[in-house]
Amino acid sequence: MLHNWKKILLLAVPSLVSFASATVVGTINLIIVGQLGSLIIAIVGVSNIIMYNAFAIFSGIGHTVNYLVAQNYGAGDMKRGIQRTYIAMYMCIVFALLIAFVGWIGADDVLRWTGGSANLVHTGTFYLELRFYAMSFGIINFAFHGFLRGIGATKMSMIVSLMANIPILVLTYLLTYGELGLPKLGLTGAGIAVLIGEGSQTLVCAFIFFVLLNKKFQTRKYMTLAFQWVEMKLIMLESGKLGVQEFSLSLSMYIFTAFVARLGDQALAANEVALSIMSFGFMPAFAFGSTATILVGQYVGKGTPLLGRRVGTDTAILGSIFLILLGTVEFIFANEITHLYTSDAKVYELAAYLIKTSAFLQIFDGLLNFYAGGLRGIGDTTFLLRISFAVSWFLFVPLAYLFIFVFHWGSMGAWLSLYAFLMVFGISIMIRFYRTDWTAVRLKEGSHS
Repeated sequence: MLHNWKKILLLAVPSLVSFASATVVGTINLIIVGQLGSLIIAIVGVSNIIMYNAFAIFSGIGHTVNYLVAQNYGAGDMKRGIQRTYIAMYMCIVFALLIAFVGWIGADDVLRWTGGSANLVHTGTFYLELRFYAMSFGIINFAFHGFLRGIGATKMSMIVSLMANIPILVLTYLLTYGELGLPKLGLTGAGIAVLIGEGSQTLVCAFIFFVLLNKKFQTRKYMTLAFQWVEMKLIMLESGKLGVQEFSLSLSMYIFTAFVARLGDQALAANEVALSIMSFGFMPAFAFGSTATILVGQYVGKGTPLLGRRVGTDTAILGSIFLILLGTVEFIFANEITHLYTSDAKVYELAAYLIKTSAFLQIFDGLLNFYAGGLRGIGDTTFLLRISFAVSWFLFVPLAYLFIFVFHWGSMGAWLSLYAFLMVFGISIMIRFYRTDWTAVRLKEGSHS
């Protein structure tokens, strides 16, 4: 077990730093722009939810690259892994253009559909448009990171994330408040900073893939082998299932946010502050979930799936320890942390109340991510799609409506519905992980039919 734990930590800690850098940057950015007022906090928070949905639709490509490349790496067949990565990249480019087009023509409509005030829509439209452009680069970057994690290069993925996220943080401050001779652009400056950071990261990822990794994996050699229908069909099918799974979750969160928005701008701001802080719990959950995908996938590729089951369990244990420690800190210092975001007493006091309520409940989000990562590693994507759709639309959304608008429980009702949903979701996926017949697990192959 200790051998597994060391292997897990060597992969998970760089992933944790990578996810943490994005989370910390997002948190500090919200603190920076939050000094402009609760309306700006609400705009950034709503924009984050919208971007989560845009990302979720196409995130299946990156998740598919991650687990398929991990299996190919374990099997010693990186020719096929590179081929599959090229197919994914071509898909990402097409979808990136689509995302940019939607941002260009419809950012104001998307904000309006969220249910925010007219002032929120007017003030936030151009910021959201810039975020759409940044997301066009973001989905390409996610696929590149999926490849890096698939081959176990989580340290390299971490370095790339830091190279992109630290400049975003610096530029957000400089462009928002006009420091060092730069123009004072307010919220627009924060959007430009994100766009510059994501675009720069795409260039770095391309350099790594086509130049640094070419000697070891001959990444440029197999470009012409990408268009094979069997492999394209596999990538499209798996990406579609994982993308719809993520989108079911993200769209339900979008509707959840729209419900909260109807409680008023201050309630919405408190909700977004609390979500921003609780994202520090999502961080180790994502990191250890990604590690489970890597290790389980590689063991499946080696033909030893039972070892994958064991390492999946160890990953969940370690990840749970991280979440318990983090939840303790969040519970004790909730008021002090939320006060960093805003001086509006109604906003930070409500946010602190929500955090104290959910500090330890986030363990269920951990179970969801840990075991979903393991199921991705074996390619059990159909179940992930079905369970995500079921709990998102037949549990989460109805409960949120019931607790907010029927029982009139306000923000607390919203969060009770959120964590009831995560509890059912996480436990369901954990049960599936252990009820799987691991002796029958095989390498994922394309179908000729």
